Amino acid sequence: MNSYERFCFNIIGNRMKVKRADYLSLRNDMMGARMKIPFEAYLSTAYVTSILVGLVAALFIGIVSYLLKIPEMIKYQGQLPEFIVALSDLRLLFGTIVIVIFSLCVFGGITYLIYMLYPGILAGERRRNIDATLPYAINYVTAMSTAGITPAEVFRLLGESTIYGESAVEARYVAREIDIFGKDLIDALRIGGVYTPSMRMKDFFQGAMASISSGSNLTEYFRTKAQQYSLENRQTQKTFLETLGLISESYVTALVAGTLFLIILQSIMSTISGESDPFFLYAVIYGVIPFGSFMFIILISSMTPEV
Repeated sequence: MNSYERFCFNIIGNRMKVKRADYLSLRNDMMGARMKIPFEAYLSTAYVTSILVGLVAALFIGIVSYLLKIPEMIKYQGQLPEFIVALSDLRLLFGTIVIVIFSLCVFGGITYLIYMLYPGILAGERRRNIDATLPYAINYVTAMSTAGITPAEVFRLLGESTIYGESAVEARYVAREIDIFGKDLIDALRIGGVYTPSMRMKDFFQGAMASISSGSNLTEYFRTKAQQYSLENRQTQKTFLETLGLISESYVTALVAGTLFLIILQSIMSTISGESDPFFLYAVIYGVIPFGSFMFIILISSMTPEV
């Protein structure tokens, strides 16, 4: 924890301990993201930060609203209750108070929501990284196991590697359960399977547990899973390339041929009608084409699998 998180924990940390059962999903996301901050400290930071951000935003917006007299810009139409008419002289004050309360709820709520969603986003990023690097990590595990290295040492060596991304991190946690907490390999794999965000890694751990428990050839299991995940990776890459080809055809049709047709059509219509302000032409050139290209970039980036 940093000093700010420790400060928040010291304020309301003890009260957050009774909320563990209410935030089961958040705790699972934090474990899947392998966040090092304790749950109580994170939740305390979320509460304190939400309140601070809400107060600062509300104070700033309230001052601006009062100085610009925004509540007085509201014009009432129709018949109003007498008590509202009696308070019309104080509408600047009451309007500013309403704006302050609304700003406090909105900005504080948004900040709190970001804190609640952030661990899930990190867990999702780790899941994609694990799924992308797992086939290569299992090939490494297979090679080490074939050389006669014990399974516990295999996961320890994988955890020490720096080229297998989050798959190595998961192996590092398995080795930690063995070396620090004194667990055997089956218990360490079970714990790792519970908290990993990747279903493929969970399946791999569970299969390794079953092979060890039944006395099967663990090296052969590693080799089988390496072949399986490599085949799945090739199929995923093939599907992505086919989808990318479809997207490229859509891009050429919509943003190249389509916009070119609109530009030519608008130019001809402007010449015929004698219009001197081709607003639609400017909108297509400076609005549709850049915005459409940007959206295609975001689409392709979100679909591209990690390698």
